[in-house]
Amino acid sequence: MATRREPRFKLCRHLGVNVCGHPKALKRSDSKKASAANLARTGQKVSQYGLQLMEKQKIKAYYGILERQFARYFDLAKKSNEMTGVALLKNLECRLDNLVYRIGFARSIRQARQMVNHGHILVNGKKVDIPSYGVKVNDVISLKEKSRDNVLFSANFDGLVAFNVPYIEKDKGQFSAKLIREPLRDELPIEVNEILAVELYSK
Repeated sequence: MATRREPRFKLCRHLGVNVCGHPKALKRSDSKKASAANLARTGQKVSQYGLQLMEKQKIKAYYGILERQFARYFDLAKKSNEMTGVALLKNLECRLDNLVYRIGFARSIRQARQMVNHGHILVNGKKVDIPSYGVKVNDVISLKEKSRDNVLFSANFDGLVAFNVPYIEKDKGQFSAKLIREPLRDELPIEVNEILAVELYSK
């Protein structure tokens, strides 16, 4: 399975946003290298292509996907009745590994993907070990009963401050959560201008 392996904190500093969700991700600075995001914030000139590329990289980093996967989701979004950028983000947001992370079973998208791959996650009571699985409205995501004894998993779910997004309904007693509706664009906990990414791919 292809996965992103670059240093997370370095990637966050390069992009100028906390794509990995770690509280210390942006605390270290590298004065020798100025990212396109930093240049844009300080008012220095950045090409339109550079800005578009940066936004695409942010989306890929937030959801832990590679270029081929991004292209596939982009093609799918173009066929939607919604704006391409919004459809793209909604499809990525409803990936199983991402929702496992949003719910609070995992502390990172990488850990969430590993949990799915290793068979710890159920969807509507059935094991699903495909991280890219598209979760539908009213699907229930739960931790496998045997996995609830795992101290790390249970501690994550009980103690981790989750995203508390309005489209996810958690049931701590059952170690589960439901996607109660499709997310709206302004509810997504990401900082990105998807319009620029769409412009790049539309050329």
